[in-house]
Amino acid sequence: MVELADQAGAGDAPAVAEAPAGPHSGTRASPIDRHVSQRIRERRVLTGQTRQQMADLTGVTYQQLYKYEHGMNRLSVGRLYDIARALETPVSYFFEGLEKPQDKDAIKRQRMCLELARNFSAIRNERCQEALSQLARALVGDEQTPAGPDSDRA
Repeated sequence: MVELADQAGAGDAPAVAEAPAGPHSGTRASPIDRHVSQRIRERRVLTGQTRQQMADLTGVTYQQLYKYEHGMNRLSVGRLYDIARALETPVSYFFEGLEKPQDKDAIKRQRMCLELARNFSAIRNERCQEALSQLARALVGDEQTPAGPDSDRA
């Protein structure tokens, strides 16, 4: 809208009045928009792509992709299809989980998993990645085997 205001002459009517109203002008993103945006970001992180890499694959700018991932801009069907292809996933992936609301604990766990995946992908040393993977398996094993009084664990 600033660009329109800069183009308007001093005696012209305010450019804001001439700007077409978008589908979400003055409103927040719908729950579906937020869900799809969140799923796009999740999938990108899980595939280990940076925002810039994904932007390049889909033909949008980094800023535009950021806005898609944060629900600030709505996606066209064609753009969602392009994103799905770049992320090597079916379009239906972005709509999975819409039927059931998530509790706050599930959302917190989901964010931790995303952060873990992002950090794991950032580890360049393959031996360190394997060590971390083994640690995770060992921790799961510890939780599944209760330590009783006869256990040799301290």
